[in-house]
Amino acid sequence: MGLASVLLEILSRPTMGDVLSEFMMFMAPLWVAVIVGVLVGWAWKPKWADLACRDLMDSFASKDSSSSSSVGFGSIPSLNFLKFQLPTCISGGSDDGVQRNSFDVSPPINSNCSSSQLTSEKSLAVAEDDLEHLCRLVEVKDGGPAWIHMMNRSTSTMSYQAWRRDPENGPPQYRSSTVFEDATPEMVRDFFWDDEFRSKWDDMLIHSSTLEECPTTGTMVVQWVRKFPFFCSDREYIIGRRIWESGRLYYCVTKGVPRSSVPRRNKPRRVDLFYSSWCIRAVESRRGDGQLTACEVLLFHHEDMGIPWEIAKLGVRQGMWGAVKKIDPGLRAYQKERASGASISRSAFMAQINTKVSADYLRSLESCSGDSAEVETSDASEKPRNNIPKLLVVGGAVALACTLDRGLLTKAVIFGVARRFANFGRRL
Repeated sequence: MGLASVLLEILSRPTMGDVLSEFMMFMAPLWVAVIVGVLVGWAWKPKWADLACRDLMDSFASKDSSSSSSVGFGSIPSLNFLKFQLPTCISGGSDDGVQRNSFDVSPPINSNCSSSQLTSEKSLAVAEDDLEHLCRLVEVKDGGPAWIHMMNRSTSTMSYQAWRRDPENGPPQYRSSTVFEDATPEMVRDFFWDDEFRSKWDDMLIHSSTLEECPTTGTMVVQWVRKFPFFCSDREYIIGRRIWESGRLYYCVTKGVPRSSVPRRNKPRRVDLFYSSWCIRAVESRRGDGQLTACEVLLFHHEDMGIPWEIAKLGVRQGMWGAVKKIDPGLRAYQKERASGASISRSAFMAQINTKVSADYLRSLESCSGDSAEVETSDASEKPRNNIPKLLVVGGAVALACTLDRGLLTKAVIFGVARRFANFGRRL
């Protein structure tokens, strides 16, 4: 109503010159605000905005190519958020059938672990130093920053704790402890390795295939494609993985590895920095009967997907438990399927091929570790007086970006400005 009254007042001027002059005076502050906003946004443009712009241009290019040729990735993939990232506020159309068919071009499985290709890329394989690094993480002796406790949740059949730390260089790192009641380490090991069954409980995984496997060590190279949040395209992972066994203790290493035989594409965009490894061991049930009928999974995870780290941390904190508590029903369904006598998948079979190591060898790895990194009991030490405004700034930017429109540049400016203000507040 206020805008309409102002316009009516301008139009009621006696001459056309008065109308034009009044209209120009009315519009001038708005144009100045727009120009200043563009200049400020460009000056504070974050590095990830270039990546986001390329994502948008890739989407347009893919759409043009699909309209002129029958070969391609088809329409823009689903824009649903990752469960471990921001809550869903933008939805987009997708055709999972088209997406899945577009990935049926993987090279045949190489099951000869002594081939010349593996020899030429042996530095990229999952090796003993990866086991050593995981052992140090498990014993909290890797010399990294202190872990900050994030949450402690539980259900009747599962308990969960999570920590986070922020290295000086690199994305945030996460550590979690999940205890499943009435589960064996062997069953949990197969469950997390079984890509065929994973699609039944992990709705973020839209494609998986095995590129390489070694029947001697159990080492595998797999290709995953996962859904990704809002304006970005889906992400592709080339993952090397291997399991070491010491008694009923299992060290499972998965990490991103280069793969020369799988060419990079514009969509999905490949994630190079990826690390997700865990230690599985039998623990005493919380029923207190002294029996080792529960199973603990110590997970260590970090990756650089191109999302601003501050926004990713906020989304992880809000969506982590909602995603984790869905794992337990998947595990129970897997237990029932295995108990029914159903044949196991190829990936689950490969999970049972482990490299055996002795307890003395593991202790020798721990003795070579650096100083222990302390584990903080809570995140109260993160200066809550500054964290609250920072959370409001970032959260407000997310809400504003999702409310105004779906334009990429608008979101880039909003998130860039919000991040600058958040960092400025932290320096005060």
